[in-house]
Amino acid sequence: MKRRSLFLNISAGLGFLFLYAPIIALVIYSFNASKLVTVWGGWSLKWYAELFRNDQIIDAALLSFKIAFITATLAVVLGTMAGFVLSRFGPFRGKMILSGWISAPLVMPEVITGLSLLLLFVAMEAAFGWPAGRGTGTIIIAHTTFCMAYVAVIVQARLSSMDESLEEAAMDLGAKPSSLFFLVTLPLISPAIISGWLLSFTLSLDDLVIASFVSGPGNSTLPMVIFSKVRLGVTPEVNALATLMILVVALGVIGAMYQMRRQARLLAQPDN
Repeated sequence: MKRRSLFLNISAGLGFLFLYAPIIALVIYSFNASKLVTVWGGWSLKWYAELFRNDQIIDAALLSFKIAFITATLAVVLGTMAGFVLSRFGPFRGKMILSGWISAPLVMPEVITGLSLLLLFVAMEAAFGWPAGRGTGTIIIAHTTFCMAYVAVIVQARLSSMDESLEEAAMDLGAKPSSLFFLVTLPLISPAIISGWLLSFTLSLDDLVIASFVSGPGNSTLPMVIFSKVRLGVTPEVNALATLMILVVALGVIGAMYQMRRQARLLAQPDN
């Protein structure tokens, strides 16, 4: 038993080292004074100053965060509705088709998704005149398309494991369907919704392949700008940018964990 525990601890340690050692190295080298990324030249913050003077990166970062925020919000609304329908409406005609449509983006290669959406937007523009060119709007539509699938799966799993007697008790007390959803169901599934929003935000912020297909001139997202720079060689500015993104994501995860723990404590408290 002791040998097994030691083996598990070593395996877990090696796994975490494999995952986080490159991230730690990236953060350290973002403070490197040398222009050469692989040569240590002492501690310095000059690359962070250079980063904030780089208008191309700043504009791409602001655009990516804007797209990710709108995408995550739309994906949560649509994905929650889809998950609620699949979990609470019982058998109905077309349920298997709807479930398949929701699951398809999860297993579809991003190249195929991006190409199919590009052809769709081109055909719509030729037939209806909308969208007039590709830009921020088409990127948001494309990202929402595959992000809502993740939210739907998460919300459906949470609803399937939730105790339905709480909703039945609320209905017995005279709660209307709208009040039941907003006052009982929604607070209970809020951890899943928060998780889905964060996952959608991260997926949208990280996407390169689909955005490359559906974006137009002057609408380059941050991953597209970084990829174009990395092809010519990694610069310390990219390390500084990645470090700031890691900080933002870490703060978001910590905030979400705090909110979910707070929600769990409130639910665990006995009624006075």
